[in-house]
Amino acid sequence: MYLLKLKYLTESYKLVLYVCTLKLFYMKKILFLFVIFSSSIIFSQNKGKEYTIRTVAFYNLENLFDTINDVTKNDEASPMMELKENRSKVYWDKIDKLSSVILQIGKDKSNTSPAILGVCEVENRAVLEDLVNSDRLKSKRYGIVHYESPDKRGIDVALLYQQRYFKPTHHESFNPNIYRDNRKVYTRDQLLVSGYLDDELIHIIVNHWPSRSGGEMKSRPLREKAAYQNTKIIDQIKQKEENPKILVLGDFNDDPINSSFKKVLKTKAKKKDVEDGDLYNPFERLFKKGYNTGGYRDNISMFDQILITSALLNKEEKDFSSYKMFNPAVFNKSFMTNKKGRYKGYPFRSFSFGTYTGGYSDHYPVYMYLIKEK
Repeated sequence: MYLLKLKYLTESYKLVLYVCTLKLFYMKKILFLFVIFSSSIIFSQNKGKEYTIRTVAFYNLENLFDTINDVTKNDEASPMMELKENRSKVYWDKIDKLSSVILQIGKDKSNTSPAILGVCEVENRAVLEDLVNSDRLKSKRYGIVHYESPDKRGIDVALLYQQRYFKPTHHESFNPNIYRDNRKVYTRDQLLVSGYLDDELIHIIVNHWPSRSGGEMKSRPLREKAAYQNTKIIDQIKQKEENPKILVLGDFNDDPINSSFKKVLKTKAKKKDVEDGDLYNPFERLFKKGYNTGGYRDNISMFDQILITSALLNKEEKDFSSYKMFNPAVFNKSFMTNKKGRYKGYPFRSFSFGTYTGGYSDHYPVYMYLIKEK
């Protein structure tokens, strides 16, 4: 009798588990269909209208270093220089892998690669020239805005742009002037590029904030100071322009809910809460839904994000007479994800423990469309 009851309970448990799994599967399918429906609703409600669509993206290129030792920086510590052999072969394979990803970002709606692409973890201008002149990308005629930054590892930020769509009119580099224990922290500069996307003036701030080395709490003030530098750049723009269209993008080494965003930049997660001049962060909603751009020690993160000022936000008024944000997303195709091993489920990285893994980057790119009615 006891064995009969135990068997009955076991079979019941299996049935409950099966039903729960089935429900979870269909909930995910419904969520996926809802996202697709939400993404296309603007176009369905404006049937017959045509839109100009441009993609803005950001991609951490994971240690894109050349194979030449630069005595002015600590590039010996880069994964590329740690390789014992085949550096040149690895370098060109990485260039090809990165270009294959860039070529596809946003292409499904814009029919081309990003009009504007912020990047980080690049050693110098030379590697960027190799990237934009690669077989996959050279027809796009990408221009480059790049400054050497004082980062000790020798990594910089930069902006790539398709010259037929974007025309820079001004760019400059800002040092965040961060100190810890009365010593200057040599981190990445913040890059401001202003120019015309077709006929509209926009401003892009490219970031790569200090890492979480030493722990999130201990390093938190460094990223808060980096965020404060962003507020100063934004204020500088606003002194010349009343309601500017600004995109703040980068690898922030912070999630959308951290204090650097919520307390310093004062980002808003809901459209209805955004007032003139505010920063809207669409990736906070995605983060809370479980999306990520990377992971570390079994913790997922959304360090890569794109923020916009209110002038680029459509708040249900359906006014697309000028460029407005549409459909922010993480570009996380299955080929960019590890299928096995220690990093299963994480972005398929290029380097691990002194070896080349043949991957793309340890971060997924993020992107959004800017659209306007023709």
